[in-house]
Amino acid sequence: MQSSLRSLAHGATYPITQHLYTDPQDGSLLDVVHDLSAWHGRGEELRRLFDARLASWGPLDRSGVWRYRELVLPHVAPQHIVTRGEGNTNLYPANADLQRYTGLAALQLKHEGENPTGSFKDRGMTTGVTRAREIGATAVICASTGNTSASMTSFARMAGVQPLILFPYGKVAVGKVSQSLAYGAVSIQVRGDFDAALALVRDAAERLPVYLLNSVNPFRLEGQKSIIIEMLHQRGWRVPDWIVVPGGNLGNTSAFGKALLELREVGLIERLPRVAVIQAEGASPFAAAFRREFDHLEPMSAETVATAIRIGNPANYAKAVRTVLETEGWVTTVTDQEIMDAKAQVDLAGIGCEPASGASVAGARKLVAEGVISPAAEVVCVLTGHVLKDPQAVIDYHSAQMPAITPQFTNPMHTIEGHLEELMAFLPGATVSA
Repeated sequence: MQSSLRSLAHGATYPITQHLYTDPQDGSLLDVVHDLSAWHGRGEELRRLFDARLASWGPLDRSGVWRYRELVLPHVAPQHIVTRGEGNTNLYPANADLQRYTGLAALQLKHEGENPTGSFKDRGMTTGVTRAREIGATAVICASTGNTSASMTSFARMAGVQPLILFPYGKVAVGKVSQSLAYGAVSIQVRGDFDAALALVRDAAERLPVYLLNSVNPFRLEGQKSIIIEMLHQRGWRVPDWIVVPGGNLGNTSAFGKALLELREVGLIERLPRVAVIQAEGASPFAAAFRREFDHLEPMSAETVATAIRIGNPANYAKAVRTVLETEGWVTTVTDQEIMDAKAQVDLAGIGCEPASGASVAGARKLVAEGVISPAAEVVCVLTGHVLKDPQAVIDYHSAQMPAITPQFTNPMHTIEGHLEELMAFLPGATVSA
């Protein structure tokens, strides 16, 4: 199967072997394009193939990314692939409390926090670091709000490649920084925000012997497509009405649209779901552009408690626009209050997620209230990160220590002297046995 690189802006194509992040003519984004014509009309054959691989212990078949390799990076030789068995994340039915909270009776949660390093980034890093190994890179680099760095460092170490991380100064959750330090990344804080760190990384990738692994790299997004492929596989290829996803740098939004179009092309699905992108109110340039019918992107200084989506100049804007237009999707914002309360509801369901993940549930709730999403709709909300990614946010929320947030679902810590009778206050109706 032939693959190539294609400019999103003007359609120019380049060999897959050429080492490019963006179009050399104008700097526009590139797609990795696969010739899928050999699979046209063979959707049922692909279904049987993917089902059969679920019973295999082969390392590629066990991966929730490489299981679908015909649709991810079909040209890659197996010896180059770097995998940790990523993917294979649960698709949870919402419990009764979450159904009431969102107003959705048919809500499911796709929990990408169950990946090896605790976020969806592992799906993109297995393909990104595989590409780095394929071209012989000896060092990889990224700017990160935390999740990208943890994932890249883990996969780079497995591949024997040096990881280099640039963080925005003082803007990353401790749990995420600790992962990068533990895995052995060269970790550097940049005095500026994420967008400043990314600009420096992109300059470095052009002028230094390092391979860029932020989501402007189109090979990253090929792995992230598997979130959609796996979710639909779990649903028996039954397409939901809506997929709701948090929006920061917009890599997932971009990957989701590409995956859906390709799945329809090969006949695995017949229709497209609508994709809703949810941004934090304080980091919402994509939502602002949506309200202006995507006339242009106006970068902003981003600030939100949801550090994973604290991005004011999303690199994948053009690809994300394509997703929203092709799926007749929607973009909206939610406040930090709404994010943290929705996160608390996901946590109380026993599932848990990091703050940015709460944006998808908060956004679904808002769109139901506004009449955009029907209460009868089948909706899949994507949870992007694990609850332990930002433990300080949990502590601060439940102790009412978050500025400008009044927690609605607190579960405070209690202190007792250590007597059995004191426990009775927490067990209404209980008596002490003789």
